Amino acid sequence: MSQNTNPLSTAADLITTDGFQLHEDDRQAMLTERDHYEQPQAACIEALKIVQKRHGWVPDGAIVAIAETLGVGAGAVEGVATFYSLIFRQPVGRHVILLCDSSSCFLTGYEALSEVLSERLGIGFGQTTGDGRFTLLPVCCLGACDRGPAMMIGDDTFGPIEADDLDELLEAYP
Repeated sequence: MSQNTNPLSTAADLITTDGFQLHEDDRQAMLTERDHYEQPQAACIEALKIVQKRHGWVPDGAIVAIAETLGVGAGAVEGVATFYSLIFRQPVGRHVILLCDSSSCFLTGYEALSEVLSERLGIGFGQTTGDGRFTLLPVCCLGACDRGPAMMIGDDTFGPIEADDLDELLEAYP
């Protein structure tokens, strides 16, 4: 009986990296995405989104698993992961609040809103509430310059936001 020395020879080898388990459905979705492009690294952002959708964030082991699945270097995947602010490289709350700190939002009340939001949540930027409900992050632009100050919770964009709006707005995200 011959011994197989190829570490990528089985599906299990392809989907388990550094303790991270890549779901087979996710692996197949990544391969499908890869097939849409001439260069496999072009599928990196979609592959990262696939992992984040299932896990809520992208752990280190996922970077290697994605690289192996797409047939690209781990550095290429890591570069994409660290470039995009909506790819989370550490655990986040159930709801991520992105508060726009662009010039437009800064001029229309970002500082006051930031202070009140931080006070209401009991956290600062880059932190998650103790109950795991919210993570608060700054973002350089939400593309809502005409509605500043603006913020985003999950996929929902709000603005202009005033401090008095926060309680009702946060209650909508259990």
